[in-house]
Amino acid sequence: MATCLIPETEKNDKQSTKSKPEIKKPQSMAWPAILWLVGCHLFALAAPFTFTWQAALVTVVLYWLAGSIGICLGYHRLLTHSGFKTYPPIRWFVAVCGCLAGEGTPIDWVANHRKHHAYSDQDGDPHSPRDGAWWAHMFWLGYGFQGKDNEEHIQRWAPDLAKDPAMRFISKMFIPINFIAGGMLAAFGYWLGGSEMAISMVIWGVFLRLTLVLHSTWLVNSATHMWGYRNYETTDDSTNLWWVALLTHGEGWHNNHHAYPRMAMHGHKWWEIDITYNVIRFLKAIGCAWDIIDYKHRNDAEDTTVKAA
Repeated sequence: MATCLIPETEKNDKQSTKSKPEIKKPQSMAWPAILWLVGCHLFALAAPFTFTWQAALVTVVLYWLAGSIGICLGYHRLLTHSGFKTYPPIRWFVAVCGCLAGEGTPIDWVANHRKHHAYSDQDGDPHSPRDGAWWAHMFWLGYGFQGKDNEEHIQRWAPDLAKDPAMRFISKMFIPINFIAGGMLAAFGYWLGGSEMAISMVIWGVFLRLTLVLHSTWLVNSATHMWGYRNYETTDDSTNLWWVALLTHGEGWHNNHHAYPRMAMHGHKWWEIDITYNVIRFLKAIGCAWDIIDYKHRNDAEDTTVKAA
């Protein structure tokens, strides 16, 4: 078995795992998040009764925009792991797209994900299937930090974003961004075909689309720590799962990602399709992305040692 070097998620992640301070776990019920998620699912049930081809097309486009551009490229590979660099307006744009996924503010999302990498499938991991498949998939979202505990959580895991005025503003605008997007869809639908089309646009373009994006992301937290194959012997249970990769625009190559967290490129075999990485390559081609950590440059960051299978 060969030995290879992998980059850490962030410098503070590596330091935190060494110091092993007391692990704080969220104890408070996150009622706003619970009501948000329940509401999305309930309204999504109306989708079969409000179908229109126009709304279905809008749903597909927004699924890609919120899921691939917002979460995969923006929240994850750029803001969390700094897998590439880009201009500030593009950072702001993808962060707003991430808000449209309904998975929380960029600052909260990044903090939770960095903590996940620091304690992956160990005590302290926010969403490990070792605590239950449904816990990892969605139930963990029912609990959150409040007040001072939340501030400490943010300062520990996302201090860089907490200092960024633009990211603080976008995070504060998380709820308004989603309401504005919903209002724009309703207005667009009404312009196309009156009140029935407006309802179709909102049910499909907001609630069904949010439900689909949420569950596809949650499958990365649950399914790709339970089933699939492994290219690398990491210390956690991460796996690669082709159908999750298709649903999540490349995020399902999760064992690859846990082996090389900072790499912007998640598909390491020729047949491991990574749509999000191709978007990053396109941004590079037009001069809007640089310092991309791909497979050739995977050892350019701080490293730790694992064994490759």
